Amino acid sequence: MTEFYKVSGSGNDFVALAEPAEAPSPEMIRAWCRRGVSLGADGVFVLRRGREAVGMDYYNADGYPAELCLNGTRCAAQLAFHLGWANGVVTVRTASGAVGARRLDAARVTLELLAPETPEELAVEVDGIHHAGYRLRVGVPHFVLPWRESLERAPVAGLGRSLRYHPAFGEAGANVNFVRYPGRDRMEIRTYERGVEAETLSCGSGILASVRVGVHLGRIELPVRVSVQGGFELEVGESGSSWLLTGDARVVARGDLLEGAEAAPPAPPWS
Repeated sequence: MTEFYKVSGSGNDFVALAEPAEAPSPEMIRAWCRRGVSLGADGVFVLRRGREAVGMDYYNADGYPAELCLNGTRCAAQLAFHLGWANGVVTVRTASGAVGARRLDAARVTLELLAPETPEELAVEVDGIHHAGYRLRVGVPHFVLPWRESLERAPVAGLGRSLRYHPAFGEAGANVNFVRYPGRDRMEIRTYERGVEAETLSCGSGILASVRVGVHLGRIELPVRVSVQGGFELEVGESGSSWLLTGDARVVARGDLLEGAEAAPPAPPWS
């Protein structure tokens, strides 16, 4: 049996392991994250105590590590508070660097981060149509695609997948963010996430990347409220040279992963 915590950050959900005897294998991660077959999640992270910080190793649902997941980082901080490893303030060490976190309550955490890099304008061709957007890295690579129409009908599954695998982004690919700026203090976003290979209900690093693009274009100014597909609202603000990401982060369950959680059924014959 493996003890786990289920955590959720603005619709991004994760299986969390607190100081396990050994790290989970890619096969285990892929199995646990399968919805309808196992526990289901967008990713898995391992949390370990340190003298001055907690360490976080993050894995996407495909079983492979990712340098950063900001919704996951808020959840990691909330779990550290829940476990009594920290009291109100904690540093989370990720593969992309240290992130400061502050607990607002049992459902909200604020992260303090470096301001994102300047976006690079890029037009990418798919099926003969050029899609003008912006490329930048917020721990992991992102492509931000400003969208004029309602996001309700944005082709996240189709166009998002094509852009995610586009040669312009190399072998690593990119997360693809469809974004609207309906007001100077508002942003709306839907994201196709690599590693999950589907749309997720929220993407923290995608939010930061897209806000950076909006500020770069003069469409918005900080602080800005952000609406995501999961129905939650987050806020991006600033404090000196740092950016602040505040949003939902909850510990929702604790239990034991049993052998049945590792089921890996074959694909149906018609797939």
